[in-house]
Amino acid sequence: MDLRQSISNQTDVSLVLAKHILLKEAKDSNSVFSPLSIHVVLSLIAAGSKPPTLDQLLSFLKSKTTDELNTLSSQLVGLVFADGSPAGGPKLSFANGVWIDRSLPLKPSFKQIVDDVYKAASNSVDFQAQAVEVTNEVNLWADKETSGLVKEILPSGSVDGSTRLVFANALYFKGAWNEKFDASTTKDHDFHLLGGSSVKVPFMSSKKKQSISSFDGFKVLGLPYKQGEDKRRFTMYIFLPDAKDGLPALVEKVGSESGFLERHLPYQQVEVGDFRIPKFKFSFGIEASKVLKELGLVSPFSGEGGLTEMVDSPVGQNLYVSSIFHKSFIEVNEEGTEAAAASAGVIKLRGLRPTDKIDFVADHPFVFLIREDMTGVVLFVGHVVNPQTA
Repeated sequence: MDLRQSISNQTDVSLVLAKHILLKEAKDSNSVFSPLSIHVVLSLIAAGSKPPTLDQLLSFLKSKTTDELNTLSSQLVGLVFADGSPAGGPKLSFANGVWIDRSLPLKPSFKQIVDDVYKAASNSVDFQAQAVEVTNEVNLWADKETSGLVKEILPSGSVDGSTRLVFANALYFKGAWNEKFDASTTKDHDFHLLGGSSVKVPFMSSKKKQSISSFDGFKVLGLPYKQGEDKRRFTMYIFLPDAKDGLPALVEKVGSESGFLERHLPYQQVEVGDFRIPKFKFSFGIEASKVLKELGLVSPFSGEGGLTEMVDSPVGQNLYVSSIFHKSFIEVNEEGTEAAAASAGVIKLRGLRPTDKIDFVADHPFVFLIREDMTGVVLFVGHVVNPQTA
């Protein structure tokens, strides 16, 4: 399978996850998460699995083999996640870490994948005697890799004496808008909440041409980030329903149609009439394993094992994933966007005419995502229901 098809499949998985998280876990709250971060942790677990657990992971991730997943991960690390800031583009950081109980040697074949494909730092630790210290170590790692934006990826008590492995992934992105907003034009306006009331929040505005497309029931805005000297192009897309209470129906649509994104991205700039976007800043955390189980991915989290390709030890038969935790942060202001996410998996024993002016007033709940346009990789997805709340 070529890289573009793999990424297209990965995007479909991302939007299915987004639909579930936005409609169920974060129905009434702002949310942001990195489907890519969760995808990487699941791919790493798949690399150490055997059927039937492996089959279920491959089916969920829309992939035929672990080689396919490993190739996708290694190409993305090289292609998409190199830091662009030295060349004038967005600052990016993408890191993987593995913490293994010192009583368990990794299988050489799995260690090679961990080291070479996922570029993960392996750490030998003593879960049985120092569970709290290891928890702190993983949390400090996530804090460092996300420039201090994601703290406590592992909640207190999530790691104990029965833990044998922890996989973690952290993603950090900071991009400046290609065309920055003039802060002197930022003014307070009403933002209409889903319940019918409204709050006053700061809105950024601009008179410059914008990339906007209008579809049946919603509009899409593309806000490009400043590009470096390489070919990567990062863009924030805002999907704004026409109806003030149209968010749930739009989320349902985005997450249900395969290939939805490719068909609904704006590719031409238009003159704008009324153009306003709220500033927002918030963090969001979920136990991703709960969402994955609700979507039918249950085998890795059951006592059935299947994670036998990770360690050179008979206890490999009894390993299972107890939980996957995920935390994200995003800030959007006149300068650009800062966003970060981290995931940790804990494994335990057991069309418009160019002449038309178009309005784009994001004064009610909307969906957003950050995407690298050359490859089509979606880094972050979320929705804003109230810009006032952090």
